Amino acid sequence: MLGTGFYFDWPNYRTMLRLLRRNPPASARWRRFVAFGVGVPAVAAIHAVCFALDPILFPSLRRTQVIAPVFCIGHARSGTTYLHRLMATDPQFSYALMYELFFPSLLEKRLLRLLLRVDAMFGKRLRRRLDELEKRRFAPTDDMHKTGFFVPEEDDAFLTWSLCSGFWILMFPFMGELDFYHVDRWSKPKRRRVMGFYKQCVRRQIALNGGGTHLSKNPTFCGRVEALIEAFPDARFVVPLRNPDETIPSLLKLLQTEWRLRGRDQRLVASSLRVLAEQSLDSYQHPLDVLARHRDVHSVLVDYRELIRQPEVTLRRIYAGLELDLGPVAANAFASAAAGSGHETTHRYSLAEFGLDSREIHTRLATLFDQYQWDTEGKDSHVG
Repeated sequence: MLGTGFYFDWPNYRTMLRLLRRNPPASARWRRFVAFGVGVPAVAAIHAVCFALDPILFPSLRRTQVIAPVFCIGHARSGTTYLHRLMATDPQFSYALMYELFFPSLLEKRLLRLLLRVDAMFGKRLRRRLDELEKRRFAPTDDMHKTGFFVPEEDDAFLTWSLCSGFWILMFPFMGELDFYHVDRWSKPKRRRVMGFYKQCVRRQIALNGGGTHLSKNPTFCGRVEALIEAFPDARFVVPLRNPDETIPSLLKLLQTEWRLRGRDQRLVASSLRVLAEQSLDSYQHPLDVLARHRDVHSVLVDYRELIRQPEVTLRRIYAGLELDLGPVAANAFASAAAGSGHETTHRYSLAEFGLDSREIHTRLATLFDQYQWDTEGKDSHVG
């Protein structure tokens, strides 16, 4: 059934308007305020109309099912991107490319793909312009998190125009006043509406791709594992785990860079970074607590070091634990990954740079430090 229509979070909209007026960006203040206040609901309305037309224009959508989706969650900078893109080489999976995420309707997605096919027939002028834009937009953070318009990305962005996506925290560094993370703490009615809409977005992506098992990668989903199990009772989870001494300052540096590029007030940035550091600890513990309560849910914990050093062995273990079939295409891709190496960077970030006490983190995550012996190992190479 397709009982859930387009969702728009009006309370978040009002809060974001208030925050934008109270603490606007350094440049084009009123223009940005008006653009958000008028433009966002207008764009959301277009998406809502297209979303409602989908089952009328594409009757087969009603028969499309979301069966046993796979969610790769874990603290950001723990190898979730590396793992997700390796698994995305397996043709049994359906996933979204970045540009598709901001157009939740099946009608919109098909029109975009048609446009790109026509563009390819006439010299790829549009694609070249998008490639140039991609280089300019992502260059400042490319070494920290390599991404692009035409690669698999975090499908939390399906919720962008609903104002429920962590994407907005890049524009609104008001952590503590805006919450896109702790979905498991939201009221049940709101949680079910949001996750119901997300499920319909996933259904449309599967229909676009001609079927397959949905493959998702979202560090922000660490705060909504319970909600995911409610929406997808047959969901399967992969949780990469990496030393917090590496991941936490790396994430903070990434967000700090994004906010500074947007000219946000330094006091506001510092305040949000403190909230983000606290949220980081929850990103480690909350998924494990929820999965421990749901023993019937298939899940696999992955040591980041093993993923990088032995990707083929690790992926075979993941497939076995999730009861996934390993076909020849995926097997060859995983073998090729084993012959190569992960993306390394010269960047290193310290907890002290952000005024964080490593002893407190070690104490609060003592069980994990003990289990994975993070205290006894040197710094590892960096894969996002």
